[in-house]
Amino acid sequence: MRVAVIGGGINGVMAAWELARGGRQVTLFERGEVMGETSSASTKLLHGGLRYLEHGSFWLVREALRERSWWFSQAPHLCHPLRILLPHYEGVGRPRWMLGVGLWLYRILAGAANIAPHQWLGREQALEASPDLRPEGLLGAYAFWDGQMDDHKLGLWAAGQARAAGVEIREHTAVRSVSLDGDLIADTGPKHFDAIVNVAGPWARKLLDASEIPARHYLDLVRGSHLVVDRVCPAAILAEVRASRRIAFILPYLGKTLVGTTEERQTLEEPIACSERERDYLIRFHDSVMSTPLEPGEICSTFAGVRPLLRTADDPGKASREYAIERQGRLVTVFGGKWTTARSLGQKVAGVVAKIA
Repeated sequence: MRVAVIGGGINGVMAAWELARGGRQVTLFERGEVMGETSSASTKLLHGGLRYLEHGSFWLVREALRERSWWFSQAPHLCHPLRILLPHYEGVGRPRWMLGVGLWLYRILAGAANIAPHQWLGREQALEASPDLRPEGLLGAYAFWDGQMDDHKLGLWAAGQARAAGVEIREHTAVRSVSLDGDLIADTGPKHFDAIVNVAGPWARKLLDASEIPARHYLDLVRGSHLVVDRVCPAAILAEVRASRRIAFILPYLGKTLVGTTEERQTLEEPIACSERERDYLIRFHDSVMSTPLEPGEICSTFAGVRPLLRTADDPGKASREYAIERQGRLVTVFGGKWTTARSLGQKVAGVVAKIA
């Protein structure tokens, strides 16, 4: 069975790998370079999504936590467990009991894949773990574990595994249109396949529109921007953005500090880059949590990626991080998808393709 996979992000790479492992002859088309877009512009976390629990996405959190363990076991040179502090301030944000219940659920859903128990640190313990935390009103912090990765290198590692399994990867080859019968028109000309998997991330719906193919699902495109700061980060921090239910991160990253992320609606016609407004927002967030203000001259670089979220809410911060797989004839389209769950998504895609006669 000849299968075309469109999209060289992590979900496309993992779908191609799983299809090849199942004995399919797979060709992956990528308009640029593999791992050259959103999948290499993440917050560098392999995580279950603690905040998704508030939206009731228990199955997604459970899946992500168990997949996190798989990545650790397969590529320990490119990802590792990370201890994260969740500071709690008097009169700010969610109450302590709610944070504790969330972390308890997080541990239960992880099951045997749980890295280590979470624990409550008193005020002095929290300041010892992260000396630059703002002490005013600090009651303490929860410490819990998730994972961190080099997203670009880890994705290229996965692409190497896919190639070793027999996947042909065609970079710099854009696909212009597809059909429900397995026909595909790329820069290199028309091709026919027994099945086509459209896993182009933010561009998945655009390809369907260009092909005049309607679908049940829609995407919200949400930009997430980050700052890379020339400052050593002694401890990873997850904290609530003041006057908001949002959370953001301050993380150690390659000997520097990574601050992110934002949630801004994006179109495919706009530049995918951190705006001045987002930059100021992230600076304010950092300064609300840390005692030493972030000076603009300390910002080494910025980067941004576009998340393709299922359209489930008017507020992108409340949108589901779940994904959907839709089959029409010989065409399978993936809507949404998380970095951490890319392998399990690929397995599900392979299962859908197996039903195509």
